Amino acid sequence: MSRVRRDLLWIPTFAVLVAFAVPWPLWGVDVVVAGLPVWIWWHVGWLALCSVLFHRFAASGAWERGMGVTPDDGGSP
Repeated sequence: MSRVRRDLLWIPTFAVLVAFAVPWPLWGVDVVVAGLPVWIWWHVGWLALCSVLFHRFAASGAWERGMGVTPDDGGSP
């Protein structure tokens, strides 16, 4: 798969992350786990997943390519 196609896969990935940031399946659920509502645990897990994916996004170089910056030019566009 080409680099451009891999970079374009990040768009739907982040769209899914945004769509499921709100715990839709847990609305109306009053279950408590370890002293906190289960929807808070959803957010903790979701933020951890977002952190891992953003790290992979930045490490892949897609951020620099999307911003039109190359690592060789010292950060100037």
